[in-house]
Amino acid sequence: MPVPVISVTQMREWEKATWAVGQTEAEVIWRVGEKVAGVARRMTRPGDAVLILAGKGHNGDDARAAKKFLNDLKIILLEVTDSQKALPEFQRSAGTLPAQDKLETPPSLIIDGLFGIGLSRPLDEHWQEFIATVNKTKIPVLAVDVPSGLNAETGQPEGAAIEASVTLTVGAPKTGMLQPSAWPFVGRLEVAENVGLIPQPHQAELNWTLSGDFANFPPRRNVAGHKGSFGHLAIIAGSFGFHGASVLAARGAQRAQPGLITLFSQESIYHVVASQLQAVMVNIWKNETEFAETTTAILIGPGLAGLESAEELKTQTRRLWRRLARDASLPMVVDASALDWLVPHALAKNEIRVVTPHPGEAARMLGKTAQQVQANRPQAVREISRRFGDCWVVLKGHRTLVGRSTGEIFINSSGNPHLGQGGSGDVLAGFIAGLLAQPTLQVDVGETLRYAVWQHGHAADRLDATKKNWVVEDLVTELGGQG
Repeated sequence: MPVPVISVTQMREWEKATWAVGQTEAEVIWRVGEKVAGVARRMTRPGDAVLILAGKGHNGDDARAAKKFLNDLKIILLEVTDSQKALPEFQRSAGTLPAQDKLETPPSLIIDGLFGIGLSRPLDEHWQEFIATVNKTKIPVLAVDVPSGLNAETGQPEGAAIEASVTLTVGAPKTGMLQPSAWPFVGRLEVAENVGLIPQPHQAELNWTLSGDFANFPPRRNVAGHKGSFGHLAIIAGSFGFHGASVLAARGAQRAQPGLITLFSQESIYHVVASQLQAVMVNIWKNETEFAETTTAILIGPGLAGLESAEELKTQTRRLWRRLARDASLPMVVDASALDWLVPHALAKNEIRVVTPHPGEAARMLGKTAQQVQANRPQAVREISRRFGDCWVVLKGHRTLVGRSTGEIFINSSGNPHLGQGGSGDVLAGFIAGLLAQPTLQVDVGETLRYAVWQHGHAADRLDATKKNWVVEDLVTELGGQG
């Protein structure tokens, strides 16, 4: 199950309720240390040196506990209670003193256990200098619970904050960690689950997706199923100079395994598109084109930016948009250029309609700037959904959001900056539409969307672990390959 994003006060209440049933702090610290060690091992190789910075609070206890589980690594434990006195020792341990001999094994990772989520006051100049020195080393940092110096409630640094590569937060994300101001410090955010706390007593508007949320999803297919059982997706995509987007969208859809896919392209690119696809049927889009009666979902938008005259297709898009308001049985996914052609319209009660904007597209849909969208991404999801008939919104970007005008909003936990390549969004749009074309996956649209977004990011994470120079074509191959 996804976990709610909570405040520092709620975290303290959760801990207090846990101690009340007899669980000990020592047991939780031991389990957190084990989780920290697991991430540290993933970020290092056997024989590497790891420098642990342990403060005087429970955050330091968590970092110290990790040492017990890292016997295959060279551990340097630095107790930091006085930042001014500890600074020279840190510089020696990190191998950054210019006059010293080169360390035999300089640390390849720093575990940050200096301050926890209780910090709410500005750090003095000595602590600020210490943290700045840590950041200057450029050694990857694993922050325990919260990057030291970051206010976990507001997301603002208290004078200075550790710039972590990964933050492993305990139990659930804290509200401040999701603020754009916190992103440069938090790095990749992960959640330490199953550390001995009682079941989460709180609920929240924002919820963090966990990797285990999709253990039994998608549901198993009927053993007697055939291609007619799994839907027929129609894709309207591609234009001169942007034919690749239509191919990537179609291939992304194939990874979702709908029964049939028909791609409608512009006549000027028909031959180049058709020659790259085998199982996908390719037709030319004309004003009088009708979808097959077997069609179960529509995707429109990828690669339509190069149309010489978009007016006719804009009209077609708006007609589809309104027609689907009357026919709730046919889901529609709108992506890329087609987002700019939408008009606000009421929908039938059970209509399935999904828009997939990046921040710039979301800004145009709302008449705002991208900066305004990024400043409050959940609010942007709500406003877009309300404006366009309570549609589902997949707001792409760092920690993609999935939600609508009311109800829970889900934050995606997978993915990395290498998804910032042309064509990545086309693959995602195709994968989403390919899933929603399948009748069994239309039952819970929110879960299907969350799964699609998470799998897209997870594929990128798997690629990044093995091949740093991967391209979008590799993403298509990897998509949906593992749980």
